[in-house]
Amino acid sequence: MTDDVLHKQLAHPLQSTHLSSFGERYQGKVRDTYRQGDRLILVTTDRISAFDHVLPQTIPFKGQLLNQTAAYFFETTEDVVPNHVIEVPDPNVTIAQACSPVPIEFVVRGYLAGHAWRAYDEGARSLCGQELPDGLTESAPLPSPILTPTTKAESGHDQDVTREEAIAGSDLTPSEYDQLAEWALSLYARGHEMAAEQGLILVDTKYEFGRTPDGDFVVIDEVHTPDSSRYYYRDGYEERLEAGEPQEQLSKEFVREWLMENGFQGGEDEQIPDMPDEFRLTVAKRYIELYERVTGQTFVPDTHPDPEERILEALTDA
Repeated sequence: MTDDVLHKQLAHPLQSTHLSSFGERYQGKVRDTYRQGDRLILVTTDRISAFDHVLPQTIPFKGQLLNQTAAYFFETTEDVVPNHVIEVPDPNVTIAQACSPVPIEFVVRGYLAGHAWRAYDEGARSLCGQELPDGLTESAPLPSPILTPTTKAESGHDQDVTREEAIAGSDLTPSEYDQLAEWALSLYARGHEMAAEQGLILVDTKYEFGRTPDGDFVVIDEVHTPDSSRYYYRDGYEERLEAGEPQEQLSKEFVREWLMENGFQGGEDEQIPDMPDEFRLTVAKRYIELYERVTGQTFVPDTHPDPEERILEALTDA
């Protein structure tokens, strides 16, 4: 894709939708959700969030890239765990089965990175009840993947919890929690295997689950996308690890790093910096690269001048 196509898309962002004929809108950090009976219409916008805040500027094609990446992984992991997808009628839209969300995010970590590394570097050796050995370095593989659940906060920061705290803070029975924990670890194993086939390392990721009206559990939200996952390039990983150098990664972490460099880490007294257009284009290119690397498919952008009009037409025909 040419830089010209990306630059032109800055003028046609899908920042929010107003599809009142499809139900009342619930606006999440990056998705607008509409409920029609037992179906949810999930519209993935071009919004981007970090440190539990929605940033002021959008990222060209991010909604399409995120929705299509999630759709790809939902399809390629449905033999591991059932999911909520009914159909994908538009590049930015997924129609899904309505569920009662489980108020826990199931974070699986195979490597010591991000929040886990920062806590470890400050001396923590237990994370969500999972004991970590001494002597690990940043980005090092863990002895085996671990589950580090968090609360799902409506606003503010999610909080790490142990298995017992997760069960106590939800309507899950211990056996139900253990089933979802096993599913999360199985999904991570599949994602790690698929990433390796594309020359990548799935470092960590999160999964969300919902309970259907029949009482069954399914995975919801998204799977193995750059918004929910961290990827490293496998080429050169061992050499960088040995030298203590930062890993080359495909994830949203570099957006967080840019924000930190510009004085924002989510604090109440901190001002979210504006992203310059050139940085927005850089972020878009990262998302495109990740989509193409993890799926093995070429990204075909939808350059409709009015994305909401296109979505409305697609939903009318669905």
